[in-house]
Amino acid sequence: MAEPTAVEQAQALATALKLPFTDLAAFKIDRETLSLMPVEMMLRYACLPLGQEGNQLRLAFSNQSLLNEIEELELLTKKRITLVVAPKDRIEAVLKESESTASMLQEATSDFRRQSEDGEQFGDDLDLDRLVHDGSPLVRLVDTTIYNALERRASDIHIETEMDKVMIKFRIDGVLYEALQPIDRKYHTTLISRIKVMSELDIAEKRIPQDGRFKLKVKGRPIDFRVSIMPTIHGENAVIRILDKESTNSDLKNLNLPNLGFSGQVLRDFRQSIREPYGMVLVTGPTGSGKTTTLYACISEIRNTEDKIITIEDPVEYQLPGITQIPINEKKQLTFARGLRSILRHDPDKIMVGEIRDTETAQIAIQSALTGHLVFTTVHANNVIDVIGRFVNMGVDLYNFVSALNVVLAQRLIRLICQQCRRPYQPSAEELDMSGIDPSVLAGVTIYEGRGCMACHGTGYRGRTVIAEALRLNDEVREAILERRPIRELKELAQRSGMIFLRQSAIDHLKSGVTSLHEINKVTFIE
Repeated sequence: MAEPTAVEQAQALATALKLPFTDLAAFKIDRETLSLMPVEMMLRYACLPLGQEGNQLRLAFSNQSLLNEIEELELLTKKRITLVVAPKDRIEAVLKESESTASMLQEATSDFRRQSEDGEQFGDDLDLDRLVHDGSPLVRLVDTTIYNALERRASDIHIETEMDKVMIKFRIDGVLYEALQPIDRKYHTTLISRIKVMSELDIAEKRIPQDGRFKLKVKGRPIDFRVSIMPTIHGENAVIRILDKESTNSDLKNLNLPNLGFSGQVLRDFRQSIREPYGMVLVTGPTGSGKTTTLYACISEIRNTEDKIITIEDPVEYQLPGITQIPINEKKQLTFARGLRSILRHDPDKIMVGEIRDTETAQIAIQSALTGHLVFTTVHANNVIDVIGRFVNMGVDLYNFVSALNVVLAQRLIRLICQQCRRPYQPSAEELDMSGIDPSVLAGVTIYEGRGCMACHGTGYRGRTVIAEALRLNDEVREAILERRPIRELKELAQRSGMIFLRQSAIDHLKSGVTSLHEINKVTFIE
């Protein structure tokens, strides 16, 4: 017999307690309603205020144990509470979407805008009870910042020091946002010291960069944090990279190219190339453009029990089952080149090299591709044509490189417009001219932009997808490269073979209504 759904459980509880039931379908998130009850109380009891009439507060809940806390809740809210049963998953989703934990962050920083107490407590288990009851303002500030960053899907926390203040920012969907009000400059040293203590770094050393890491348990799951401390003219800055392995590993179970956003001609060309028996598959793009994730998706699609797949990465951030993964260790002289040489002695069928940084690694990777291995790797370049020049400048043999190469994929990540607050937008003739877009291209097409709401934290965007251009190397393209024909001719040749360039891919996404004109201009070059 199947497990009852959250809705069925809630309906059964409502019937048993003779209380009204709501599926929260008509509930609209707004700050006024959510401000009727303290944030920590909503999170602790998993309940949700639906509104008030006079002194009556309507409260949605899903756990019967809340009935024992009604008197305490009425005392704390100073209101008479009437109860409504709602599905647990919907209550949790609303609380998560509402940015409600942001007020906890503002509350945590308020002490630091006025005065602070000393405290260097450290705990491995970060939960709501600790956030609400921790007596040390300093520990509470750091813990709440980390907790809030996770709730808002941030990939990094930036602590930036200025002459008279300290800024804390989150990187969400590749863009920095201020997380809270500026903190007084006098608390800077204590704040950075707290992060150093957590990362087991030298508190006394303030003149050179330091790198460390720490682990916390948040909501019962372990999360890794990489820390980098950098001295600046106003004091030390810190960046904390969040590596939520458990969340990402669950994503990796269903990881494939279409789920990342690949489609159409690019998907067909790229899929054919990664299934070749040998050769090199090269992914290029700037830092943070999702190159490694694309390689993981390739390996997830082609792995089987017959082939041995070995990866060498710096570092191995996410573990793939059934794959041998090797981390780089520069201190122990385990470089990409040295590791790649050792890998070849282990008789692999397919190899993934995290990044080609030098001539030696490039030469070994090319040689491996020519001797019957399928090699996946990344390199920093702006587009598929620039990659060729990058390898030529490394001093590799052009003939061998072109012979080994199956496909070059250049990619970027673009933000998606928030579906809850998107609205039609008519760009002006001047905006289109500045964007290099002919108005006839957008004739009859509705362009959208995000207005900004609580679900997207006022940004107008939620989530990202990939845009890409893929160049498969056929005989004609190989000849053109070996003859060192001009870039313009190579582009024309690629276009004739059906290649869609990054800018065109971005415009296609604009026309389909998933992203904005501002975003495509930010991510791709205007041609």
